[in-house]
Parts: sequence; C-alpha cells; structure tokens
Amino acid sequence: MGSLRTPTNLSNKSCLCVSGRVVKGLRVERQVGLGFSWLLKGRRNRKVQSLCVTSSVSDGSSIAENKKVSEGLLLGPERDGSGSVVGFQLIPHSVAGDATMVESHDIVANDRDDLREDAEEMEETPIKLTFNIIFVTAEAAPYSKTGGLGDVCGSLPMALAARGHRVMVVSPRYLNGGPSDEKYANAVDLDVRATVHCFGDAQEVAFYHEYRAGVDWVFVDHSSYRRPGTPYGDIYGAFGDNQQFRFTLLSHAACEAPLVLPLGGFTYGEKCLFLANDWHASLVPLLLAAKYRPYGVYKDARSIVAIHNIAHQGVEPAATYNNLGLPPQWYGALEWIFPTWARAHALDTGETVNVLKGAISVADRILTVSQGYSWEITTPEGGYGLHELLSSRQSVLNGITNGIDVNDWNPSTDEHIASHYSINDLSGKAQCKTDLQKELGLPIRPDCPLIGFIGRLDYQKGVDIILSAIPELLQKDVQFVMLGSGEKQYEDWMRHTENLFKDKFRAWVGFNVPVSHRITAGCDILLMPSRFEPCGLNQLYAMRYGTIPVVHSTGGLRDTVKDFNPYAQEGKGEGTGWTFSPLTSEKLLDTLKLAIGTYTEHKSSWEGLMKRGMGRDYSWENAAIQYEQVFTWAFMDPPYVR
Repeated sequence: MGSLRTPTNLSNKSCLCVSGRVVKGLRVERQVGLGFSWLLKGRRNRKVQSLCVTSSVSDGSSIAENKKVSEGLLLGPERDGSGSVVGFQLIPHSVAGDATMVESHDIVANDRDDLREDAEEMEETPIKLTFNIIFVTAEAAPYSKTGGLGDVCGSLPMALAARGHRVMVVSPRYLNGGPSDEKYANAVDLDVRATVHCFGDAQEVAFYHEYRAGVDWVFVDHSSYRRPGTPYGDIYGAFGDNQQFRFTLLSHAACEAPLVLPLGGFTYGEKCLFLANDWHASLVPLLLAAKYRPYGVYKDARSIVAIHNIAHQGVEPAATYNNLGLPPQWYGALEWIFPTWARAHALDTGETVNVLKGAISVADRILTVSQGYSWEITTPEGGYGLHELLSSRQSVLNGITNGIDVNDWNPSTDEHIASHYSINDLSGKAQCKTDLQKELGLPIRPDCPLIGFIGRLDYQKGVDIILSAIPELLQKDVQFVMLGSGEKQYEDWMRHTENLFKDKFRAWVGFNVPVSHRITAGCDILLMPSRFEPCGLNQLYAMRYGTIPVVHSTGGLRDTVKDFNPYAQEGKGEGTGWTFSPLTSEKLLDTLKLAIGTYTEHKSSWEGLMKRGMGRDYSWENAAIQYEQVFTWAFMDPPYVR
C-alpha cells in the first residue's frame, strides 16, 4: 500500500490538533487517506473539539503509550486553491507500519456506549487502500497532447485523486514560444533544483507545480524542452535527442521528484507507485532497480509500465547505453539485437538498447489500455519483437480499457453541437444531423445514412481499406464524411474523391475539435477499420452520442463494441454495433451493407442499438477502480531486486 509521510517538522514531541471524533488509544498510521465523515454518521448530538497526534520514533517506540490495536486512523490533507495544506481529515486503517499515537483531548460524548458503537463501526467498515501514485509521461492534457497518451494522463490522475489517492503527474514543461505556453501560466517555480547524472555529465533541472483537480501537476524544466514545434519534433522532423537526452532526463527527474518536492508541505516520500507510460518513461523502473534500491532508497516502491502503443519502443544504438545513467552491469536488461533481415547492411551487427524491453523485464506489473491489446502484444503479429518476453511475464500483464471525459463528451451539454439530446430524448440527434449536412454542403436528407470517419490518415487506421471500398460504397444511397490529416497521398485522395462525388462525400483535411464533436453527433455510423488499435476512443465517443460504430475486430475495438444480435433478449436484440474480420474491403463493405440495411429497414432495432451504446459506462471512474486492483497486486509481491 502506498503511504504519505507526515510533515517532517512533526517531531516526536510535537502535537498536531485537528477536529475530529476519535477513540482514545487507537494507533495512527503515518499515512493520509480519505475523510472521516462516516465516523460521525448518526452522532450529530456529540460535541467534537480536538485531538492531539504524537508521532512515534523510527524504531517503533513512542513517547505516548504504545498500545497494540488492530485498527487506526489516517491523516489526510485538506488543501486550499494554491495547494497548501490547511487541515487534516481522519479515516480508519489497519495496515501495520511506522505508527503514531493518538491521544484525545476534550472528547465529549453522551455515554460510553457511543464509544463502543464507534469502535464496532470501525471494525465493520471495509478498509480502502490509498496510494502515492507518480505518473511519468511525455504528455498530459491539457498541457501537452498529440494523441491518446495525453488524454489518459490528463484524465486518469484526476479520477484516482477523486477516489482518495495522492497523485503526482511528472511531465516536461514544453515551451515553444507560442500561445500554447499559456497552458503553464498557473504553474509556479518550486525553487527546487535537482542534479541528475546522465550523458557523462551532471544535468540540472527545475520543477514547476500546479495543484489542480486534486492532482499535483509537476513540470520538469530544462532548456531541451524549450524549442518551437510539438513535444516530439518540428517542421524538419523528429528531434534527434528525443530518447538520447530529453526523455532520459525526464525519467531521472521523475525519480527525484517524490524525494525532494515539498508539495503541500511535505514530500511524497519513498513508498510510491510509479506508473511509467510508454517508452518515454520506461527508464523509470530500471532506475529504481539499478540506481536507488541497491542503496536502500525506494526499497518499498513499486513500478508499473503502461503500454499505449508497443510499436514505439525507444530503440537506439548500443553505443548509447552509457548515456542513460545506468550501471554497466545492467546492459543486458536493455540489450536488443535485430534479426539479420532487419539490419541496414552486411556489417550491421543489429545490436541496440531497447528501454521498453528493459522496463518490461523489471517492472512489478505491466498494463495495456485494453484487454484485447494485452493479449495481442503476446503474439508475433502484435508484439513487435517483444512477444516472447511479454508471454513470459503474462502473469503480471493486464489490460484496462481507457475511459473518456464524460463531461466533455456529453450530448446533453455539448457546446459544439446544434441540439442537445439524451438517451431519454433522442429528438435532438436528428437536428444535429441536419445541421452537419448543412455545414458540409451535403443535401439535407434525414433518411439517408450518414457515415463518418475521424482519425489519422495512415496505414494503421486502415485508410487504404476505405480508399478501395469507397467507389462501390458510394454507389449506394449513403453520404460519407472524413476528418483527419496525415500522409499526403491520402489527403490528396480525399480532395479528389470529394470532387468526384459532390453530393455524397466530404473531406475535411486537418483536425478540428468542434467539428469532430459535430461529426460524432450528426453521423449515423462511425467507421473505424484500424489494423491495430490498443484502445481507441472515437468508438467510445460515438456510442455515447448514439452513433453506431462499425469497426475492425482488433484490440480495444473488439473489447468495447459488441456485435448486434437482433434475435437476443426475446427479439429485443443486444449489442452496440458491428465488428468485422479479416480486414479487407470486401468484408468492410459487407458489414456496412448490414448496418445500412438495419438503419433503413428496422428503425426500432436501430434505436435499441443507440440506447444500448449511450447507456454504457466508459467513465474514468470505472477505469480507476480497475487500476486500484492492479495497484494492490503490485504491492503483494516484493519489488524487483537483481
């Protein structure tokens, strides 16, 4: 279990007074947790004044009487808008550890029976574990985002914080000299500098901090993060020092942050759970095992590597290993040799270092963003060379489907769409369709099925399959709209197809958030023929908006879209859309024909599809509960020690 240390200025003789109702003599773990409102349930007639918390010494003895009890109380901080601690809350806890003693002062109760009832209630109350969670990520929305990674690391931390965990997100402070720099306007310099050793030299980093939505957002500041472009590159391509400096620096800084940053008055301490996201942060589990634990630091910490897309692994030439700041004897953990057919020339030995491979080898748990993807990466087709390693660690490999921001993506409140609607009143969706047809310059035809595609224009998203299927598909009575950018050949094809089918096809080259909302709300069908999709979000948005997904049966798409069966439930039907496999234009066309036929000929079945999709729970709250289970498993076994 993760824990939060009490302020360092709380000495053995110090006393912290907080309001609360306690049972005298109970032991208090040196941790924080949730509120204690349950303790006062049904006890409104009591007067509550104060209690004194006296910390124990490190060897387990205490200035106060050391009473052994099975339950205790936890201290949890209340913060103001700036993140400063202004008070503490109490909850029960039973996990043994470095304890403090509690002695009550001026507790006024009606009778001793009330105290006995409180003790009985605490015994019956289920214990909720809370953790110190450190997200390490190259992106975190709204500060930085290029794709799903930014969405996950911008939303999941807030959902976990809302459930009582102490959460820090460590990400670079990207400054490109443009308007996006304003996103960091509320982050203040903590005036803490850390020196980390990598690339044969000492590198100094600074930390900026914003406390928002219950989360400590920490931004690592260094000159390598201050340059024009995106987080990964500029108009000339990817930055050459992405792996071999910028993200090595991020991993080192993230390991230092819980030890040196006095957030809310005290540090996170060593008993943390690090969640390293994708290859950018994969050095973190290796640093914990190779740099810190041999010296007794982070001996109780755990690490989880979260794989959002295994196609990107952080592979660099073997000669660059010395840049990473790891001991020489750890080279084997990262060693990666390409097969002969994949080498550049006859003299190429294929020797490289692979940081994601190293993280998978030593992390306490491995997570992917859907159950289907967690299986696919153990296969030769989906593992990108790491399938055997992942198969060997399958006992600690899990998949959890991403959630979505149900406030941002809500058809009953969405500010970007023409008319609001809900599962109980679908009338507004027809107006959204009419408005979209009008905006796109398509004929306004309520009964004509409108199909949409939103995504990158590249091979992974199956755009080539759409290209080959469009000529036959547009012979039918349908309309089609595509929104996206990517490879120039597909962008040019979209423009050309629009000229050929002026009344049926529209191309929006580029990406526009309000337009993506209007397409999601206005279309009847959303097409996603991705070759592989670790999770996918657009199909989740579509179902929430009553738009029926037609998807390739892969990864998270297969997990989240349930095939329509009109004969189930005594003829009432089940399912939320259609999946198809194999990924061919013929199979795509056959499935779309089935969907179009259902839309035009079976309106009641179509409405059932819409409502079942809109009724699904894909909130981050649901995902956070599943993450908590994996966190608990991570602490059941000892951490990796070489």
